[in-house]
Amino acid sequence: MPPHQPASSAHPPASVLVVDDEPDLRTLYELTLLREGHRVETAGTLAEAQAALQRQRFRAVITDMRLPDGLGLALLQDLRAQQRPERCIVITAYGSAENAVEALKAGAFDYLTKPVDLKQFRAVVASALQEHDAAPPRPVARSSQPEGAVHAAPALDRLVGESEPMRQVKQRILKVARSMAPVLVRGESGTGKELVAQALHAASHRAAAPLVAVNCGAIPENLLEAEFFGAKKGSYTGALADRLGYFQAARGGTLFLDEIGDLPLAMQSKLLRAIQERSVRPLGSTQEDAVDVRIVSATHKDLAAEVKAGRFRQDLYYRLNVIEIVVPPLRERRDDLPALCTALLGRIAHESGMPVPPPSSALLAELQLHPLAGNVRELENLLHRAVAMSEGDELSADFSDSGNQALAPLPPPEEATPSDLQAYLDRQERAILVRVLHETGFNRTAAAARLGLSLRQIRYRIARLAIATPQDNEPHDE
Repeated sequence: MPPHQPASSAHPPASVLVVDDEPDLRTLYELTLLREGHRVETAGTLAEAQAALQRQRFRAVITDMRLPDGLGLALLQDLRAQQRPERCIVITAYGSAENAVEALKAGAFDYLTKPVDLKQFRAVVASALQEHDAAPPRPVARSSQPEGAVHAAPALDRLVGESEPMRQVKQRILKVARSMAPVLVRGESGTGKELVAQALHAASHRAAAPLVAVNCGAIPENLLEAEFFGAKKGSYTGALADRLGYFQAARGGTLFLDEIGDLPLAMQSKLLRAIQERSVRPLGSTQEDAVDVRIVSATHKDLAAEVKAGRFRQDLYYRLNVIEIVVPPLRERRDDLPALCTALLGRIAHESGMPVPPPSSALLAELQLHPLAGNVRELENLLHRAVAMSEGDELSADFSDSGNQALAPLPPPEEATPSDLQAYLDRQERAILVRVLHETGFNRTAAAARLGLSLRQIRYRIARLAIATPQDNEPHDE
């Protein structure tokens, strides 16, 4: 059957190999692709597909998982072993989640579930072909720089450090970025898991589309469904207009689900369905919206332990944890401290508008001995303190009372529980701010650095709590 010609010469027809042992399905896929203007070759067995791949190269291979003479995964393994450029899409039986996960782990670009929705079929194929076209041609002599590194360089640069653990993280990011496989980023709080997600997005063919970051633990439970899937006007009290959810906002790009372990069980089942079906139903709608997103999630929790405890769905865990990236704690990469200090002090100088001395050898020696249990986030707070306490051209390395002591004492146990919690907290915050402002000579920049706040944040708090500052207008405080 001769292929239809593409509508525009700017998009030349792609050659696609379709492998399925059911003639009706093979014909359906073939006709769908022909209507899109692609050239199609078909095969009914693993042997026929292998012969076709020996004869020519394709831009994409679409294969059923189960074939009369073997598994479609064998084709995928052949392509990887020969370093072939074809992007492989695997079709699995309905409910065979483990097969889909296995295919993605083996390097499949994406998967489809039977019965295949043709709209979804066209979208996944288009995405695979787009990714194929975006990939640079392979040089004859292999470059030492991984594919995708040039485009992801700015995002990778924000992952400061060249220690062996960080090099492994960056290499893994570049290796898995081009797949559609979900990625689970694990690491302690403050290690930079969101920076990993940003680098994954930047290194992928989705870099031009949105990256939408969601803190799953910060959304009220009654708003979760509307926030994730969108809502129609009038679907709940206060819904004055149609609104997009996170899935729709990230269409064509990456959806980063931070602190996924904090998601309630009821929402976990709805998220699983959205990932499996690649569609969401906004609140108040009878229509499903097809969504094309890559899922990257992150957690500081041990999700395997959460599954055993019944707090996290096992099927969702396996769906999210197709590829895992573990971000090392700072104590395991202390060789990166000089570079991290330089980068963080540069950020502090930019935010405060004040010149900041470079890290001294005494400061670095003190930091090498510090526990750094809070990782990079704690390091940044320590450097804020060092800047606030510095005199002259050298940063203070005295962290003896930082991190482990509160600025104001907790109320004694016998004190009655306050009847107005907000007023009580305001009084505590006001007392802390007044004390630190006095200690810094009412220099708001120094006070903000000491408290780990930005200048804008401390100005807001001073105004909200009606704190009198006699030097408000002095130029050195700006």
